[in-house]
Amino acid sequence: MSVTKTTHRIDRKVVRDDVLHVGAPNVGDRAYFDQLVDQIFERRWFTNDGCVVKELEAKLRAYLGVKHCFAVCNATIGLQLAYHALNLTGEVIVPSFTFVATAHAAQWGGLTPVFADVDRDNHTICPQSIEALITEKTSAIVGVHLWGNPCDTKAIEDLARKHGLAVVYDAAHAFACSKDDQMIGNFGDCEVFSFHATKFFNTFEGGAIATNNDALAERLALIKNFGFAGMDTVVDLGTNAKMPEVCAAMGLSLLPCLDQLLEKNRHNHQLYRAHLEGIAGLRLLTYDHLQQTNWQYVVIEIDESRFRVSRDELVARLHAQQIRARRYFYPGCHRMEPYQSMPRHQNLALQNTETLCDRVICLPTGSAIDESDIDRVCRVIRGY
Repeated sequence: MSVTKTTHRIDRKVVRDDVLHVGAPNVGDRAYFDQLVDQIFERRWFTNDGCVVKELEAKLRAYLGVKHCFAVCNATIGLQLAYHALNLTGEVIVPSFTFVATAHAAQWGGLTPVFADVDRDNHTICPQSIEALITEKTSAIVGVHLWGNPCDTKAIEDLARKHGLAVVYDAAHAFACSKDDQMIGNFGDCEVFSFHATKFFNTFEGGAIATNNDALAERLALIKNFGFAGMDTVVDLGTNAKMPEVCAAMGLSLLPCLDQLLEKNRHNHQLYRAHLEGIAGLRLLTYDHLQQTNWQYVVIEIDESRFRVSRDELVARLHAQQIRARRYFYPGCHRMEPYQSMPRHQNLALQNTETLCDRVICLPTGSAIDESDIDRVCRVIRGY
């Protein structure tokens, strides 16, 4: 695949209606993307593991330092593939404080999500809560690297070895993050990334599964393409999880801009920190303790008893000013359908999850946001 070499730059041109969004899409090198798309049309190979997808997978393997990486159409399907490829049965332990796809992917696969509480400070699944939920029906632990905060992988994997369980990490938030001198992607049996348009690295819509397990990789390669082991030979129950070429082109146009995007996220987070420091009842989630992070989310917690108004009142005020702050992950998966109607969840009490669901706000960031936008957001918050 021949592409003219250039110095890659983020496309910062933004046309908007004065509304600030959480997760406004980043755009990479448009000229490079256009070259790749022109070549896709010239080849007339739009999907089915073409050379653009293969190049993206190779570059992701190298960046993450993993043996295997499969580009998929989205992270939800990626989780479903992982659960199926690992032959999971019965129950899987997941946090309730996560995007509902983590649980839905299990439920779709005929598994029973069992909801664990999270750590109060870093918002990731609590190993003590996990251990209390393990039964003879448990087949896996699903950790979520929320906001790019890696889970306590050692504690989780120690529990998994003790009880003979699989470990899958939902790494939707954690591309370009690391732990213990290893990139996220190298932990558990496999890790699933999201490259949805709202993620700082995106392929329009898409995701990837990373693993160092050769046998698991062999099965994933089969089942992401209907179970085909050759042109006319189907050897496993599969589905269509393939990423189209144009989506991979978007990813390739953003990869050379990663350092710029990471620096922009870091700069935005520092500006928010400076503006919001010292406000009673407001806690900004920080990432200083992490080895490498993507600074993708600006997360605040509102303590109504000290801030004087509730989180929901503040969100309403922000929305009135065209700032689309989000109440992630309200109200918690265990309070969503179909789970809240299930008898086992009706009296479920997850103290930390429920506290966070009533306190957390995510604020706009990314390359579409400038310093004046951050000042605008913080002036509304400080108005209380």
